[in-house]
Amino acid sequence: MFAVYAAEQQYRHDTWTRRRDHALLASIRERQGAQAMSAVAAPAAAPLPRAPWARPIGRRSEAATPAACAIA
Repeated sequence: MFAVYAAEQQYRHDTWTRRRDHALLASIRERQGAQAMSAVAAPAAAPLPRAPWARPIGRRSEAATPAACAIA
């Protein structure tokens, strides 16, 4: 009787694990499909323009000039 009980428990565990794995794979496929659709629908935004020089720490961007950067 113990062998039958153990076999039933193993079957239930395998069935539960298989269903969980299938659900996980389905959600991964669904998410990848949604990401692919959103990537096609909305083109990537252009990167923001960068300043030709680095802004010194503690300075505001309008106060930073090439001369100020050289001094700092």
